[in-house]
Amino acid sequence: MTSTATTDTPVKLTKKDFDAGIDVRWCPGCGDFAILAAVQRTLPELPYKKEDYVFVSGIGCSSRFPYYMATYGFHTIHGRAPAIAMGVKATRPELSVWVATGDGDALSIGGNHFIHTLRRNPDINILLFNNRIYGLTKGQYSPTSETGKKTKSSPLGSIDHPFNPVSVALGAEGTFIARVVDRDAKHVSEILKAAALHKGTSFMEIYQNCLIFNDGAYNHMTERSVKAENVLYLEEGKPLLFGEKNEKGIVLDELGQPKAVRVEDVGIDAILKHDPKSPDPSYAFMLSRMGLDGVLPTPVGIFRAVERPTYEDMLHKQIADAKPDGKKADLHDLLTSGSSWTIS
Repeated sequence: MTSTATTDTPVKLTKKDFDAGIDVRWCPGCGDFAILAAVQRTLPELPYKKEDYVFVSGIGCSSRFPYYMATYGFHTIHGRAPAIAMGVKATRPELSVWVATGDGDALSIGGNHFIHTLRRNPDINILLFNNRIYGLTKGQYSPTSETGKKTKSSPLGSIDHPFNPVSVALGAEGTFIARVVDRDAKHVSEILKAAALHKGTSFMEIYQNCLIFNDGAYNHMTERSVKAENVLYLEEGKPLLFGEKNEKGIVLDELGQPKAVRVEDVGIDAILKHDPKSPDPSYAFMLSRMGLDGVLPTPVGIFRAVERPTYEDMLHKQIADAKPDGKKADLHDLLTSGSSWTIS
């Protein structure tokens, strides 16, 4: 699959070309720095001119992202970045449009915009920075905070059940859905490229550490001593393996639920092979639930990548079909045509 791209790219761009060169006001040690560096490092490898990039954000720590990118950008209102981005793409389909948002911005006040963007499938890229906390407003629990989370707004522990962003995106039948971890720079860059080249809405959940208000939320997936037991890399056509030496794998039990086994006990052919192109989102949804119980590893990589017409392609076709002769519409003719009546 390829995305709408400009073909003449004579200038070789570098990471520095996308650095706005201003003081970055995130807390020292914030995972956002790693994401910013990965994006700036990846964009020069994509088939777009520098002036073709647009970054749109809502409100939150992550939403300062457009300021630090030497591209066009909008810092918009809380939770509404996908709507702005979809409008940009509809009017300028040749652009590469990106949304930077957080778990609070996208899944609380922006939840409605988020799910409807996914079902409409405009050709935009959504990066959701998930630190499981409201960082900008000093540490309240967010829609992805775990039940029992003690914060300034939940001193006795949150009684809310958290969203799983990948499961939510699959429920809306998004066409490209992935998850990465901020500290895994090479993997983040690899998935960013795949997301950018996907024709349709790409959604990437990025597990991101908030050093100040939720430090260590993903230590089980980043610390060298335990990472191999807790992370499963999804690769198309390859078996679902994990462990220090990939000695463990995932099979389905008699109820069709995923189960971890030792490869030597069942044989490599019994291990499930990853298929992100399955038209039925049920398989990807099953994967998205893994890791929640602390028993199975948490999958990262591309859960789903399927093709479906984009919103702007269908929009422009509908407009073209409505005026096949190429004439400009006349408002007077429109108002006096078809069903009309006079009120006396």
